Amino acid sequence: MNDFFSTYGSLIVMMVQAGLLGLSLYFPLQAGQLSLATPGFYALGGYVAAILLTNPAFSGLRETLGNGMFPLTWLVAALLSGVLGLVLGLPALRLRGIYLALATIAFVQIMQTLALNLKVTGGAIGIFAIPQAFGFERPLQYLWLFGPLLLLTLLFTRQLSRSRVGRAFHAIREDELAADAMGINPTHYKVLAFVIGAVLAGIVGAMSAPFLNTWNAKQGTFDASIAVLAFVLIGGSRHLWGPVVGGALLTAVPEVLRFLADWRLVINGLVLVVASLYLPQGIVGAFERWRRPAPPRRPADLPPVTAAEGRP
Repeated sequence: MNDFFSTYGSLIVMMVQAGLLGLSLYFPLQAGQLSLATPGFYALGGYVAAILLTNPAFSGLRETLGNGMFPLTWLVAALLSGVLGLVLGLPALRLRGIYLALATIAFVQIMQTLALNLKVTGGAIGIFAIPQAFGFERPLQYLWLFGPLLLLTLLFTRQLSRSRVGRAFHAIREDELAADAMGINPTHYKVLAFVIGAVLAGIVGAMSAPFLNTWNAKQGTFDASIAVLAFVLIGGSRHLWGPVVGGALLTAVPEVLRFLADWRLVINGLVLVVASLYLPQGIVGAFERWRRPAPPRRPADLPPVTAAEGRP
């Protein structure tokens, strides 16, 4: 058992991390917005943590706070991601569909370009030797950080979906014009959903920087945007557990099949294609549909009674 956790400890943590990133995209999707900005906020959170934990300008603060520096990085990352999400969301969320997706992809590209050219981010090389959170010695210990965050996020999402705000998200997703006619402010709720997702992605990034021990511009790319979108779509975009299941599956398959060398990428691609074709509601959606009992047949659905069958 110890050998298993030693071998797959990092993978287990990355599966939980992928589920959290999927949930950060789940919030804007709940309000009917196709946003691909999650990797940009994720990268921002990671750079915040990396800079605060390694830059000599903050050495005095690190000595004063000790391990308290790690929660501080989460808080600062959440605040900066939330503010940037608000600034970006107010103009961008007036767009819809593919135009919003393009705008958020442009945001990710801008963040990557800044990371590659700013001195404080280490340029193309990035930032190395980020200290391990709370002196952790094994990757699996990071479950003490990502695990509670996942549980709190799931609980928050469940309560949110049952609240007035969650019902407003649902109404906007189903029909924005009808929701507006009912007195719901679409812009307000779409920006709120976007900011919630941005804050979560920033916190995940701040927790991930010590876990990875290094941070560079490769953390926030267009490829990462597509990967996070796949987490949600394959798992189920309208189900709470969908992003978690999709993120865990698509993170685990390439690693578990690593012994197949390049063929593992082919198999991973086949999983995406098959799930897209035969599971349009995602894995969780298909499971719930299978588990749900079939509705009783209405009289109109019953076969007609022939004269012979109707004769006593």
